[in-house]
Parts: sequence; C-alpha cells; structure tokens
Amino acid sequence: MPIRVLLVDDQPLLRTGFRMILEAEGDIAVIGEAGDGLQALDQVRALQPDVVLMDIRMPRMDGVEATRQITGPDKDGPVKVLVLTTFDLDEYVVEALRAGASGFLLKDAPAAELVQAIRVVAAGEAMLAPSVTRRLLDMYAEKLPSGEEQVPDALQTLTEREVEVLKLVARGLSNAEIAADLFVSETTVKTHVGHVLTKLGLRDRVQAAVFAYESGLVRPGS
Repeated sequence: MPIRVLLVDDQPLLRTGFRMILEAEGDIAVIGEAGDGLQALDQVRALQPDVVLMDIRMPRMDGVEATRQITGPDKDGPVKVLVLTTFDLDEYVVEALRAGASGFLLKDAPAAELVQAIRVVAAGEAMLAPSVTRRLLDMYAEKLPSGEEQVPDALQTLTEREVEVLKLVARGLSNAEIAADLFVSETTVKTHVGHVLTKLGLRDRVQAAVFAYESGLVRPGS
C-alpha cells in the first residue's frame, strides 16, 4: 500500500510542487490538499492519511494548533505530522514538536530529502534534521537550562546506557549512527530508545531530544 499523504499549505503553487515531487514516487500517493488548519482537520477526518505535510503559518488555524489537534498527547491515532518550516519560523517549530509533530523539514529541502522524510515519518520514526536542530537549540540557548539545575527525577529512572542513548538522540543521530558510536547493534539501540520513551512518558525521539535539552542533560554546543 502506498503512503497516503495530505498536503497542507496556504500557497497553492507550493502544494502543486510538492504533489509533483511526491506523485513521481511509486510508494507515495497524495490523497488531498488543504489551505489552512481547519481544512486540514476536516481532511484528516475524511481521508485518514498516513502523513500530513503541514505548513506553520496559515489563516484561520495555524499548523501548530492543527498538529496539536491531530497528534497531541491525548491522541493515539496513526496519523503522523511532518512540519514544513523556514529558518525565520524556528520558534514555531519548537511549539509544533511539543504539540506532537514527528519532525520538521525545510521548505527549500531537496526533493529527495522530502521524499525520504515522508518515508521515515510514515515508518514511525522521527525526522530530526541535525543541522536544523543545532540551529534551533543555539537560538534558544539562553532560555534552556544551564545544566546546574536539579536533574529531573524522571532521569533517575534511566540506566547509564539509556542516558548515553538519550544524549545521542538529542544530537540528532539516527539509530544506525548511535549503534556505530556505541559499538552495539541497531536492534539494541532501538530497544534502548524504546525504554527511554516509555520511562520518560514521551511520544517519540523528537520529544526525547527536546526533553534532553530542557532538562539540562544536554546543552547547546556540548
């Protein structure tokens, strides 16, 4: 079955461009479009896409609120949201990740990167681009904990190896890269990541990365 994608952007030309790129792939089908967050909610209910490619700034309802209503903490559905952003909207990306997005992608990303991001998110992984992550966290460095604060009790539940894995996730490394760094199998890494998410009550590795920085476990530039 192809990956069913809903395009959400208030610019028709961009939606047309994304549609052309994605429909050239045999394993991806664009099943609908929406020009704002409210339309996106209606389309998600009607079409049940696998992945929503979500713009941030839109009329009536922005992408952050739409993401929250589609994949928020109280939702347990299969729909994944991949947020589209520009460097000028970094602060909105942080809010979208907290709202439940599975990752983010720059609007000017190469076509191959867009296609790969759709596949990664549809498979249940998180699209956490390291370069953008570093830029985001550097931007918020003054707002993030200094590392001198008391370590949250939740971190005490993690084993030493799970803490190592969480730090590497926060740096934006994939499971394969973490496996190579720790000299373990990729299956072992997946197991550790699963334990981290369960113990910390997090949805995915994107929220794990945000948690690692907000808790002071990892700091920008470290």
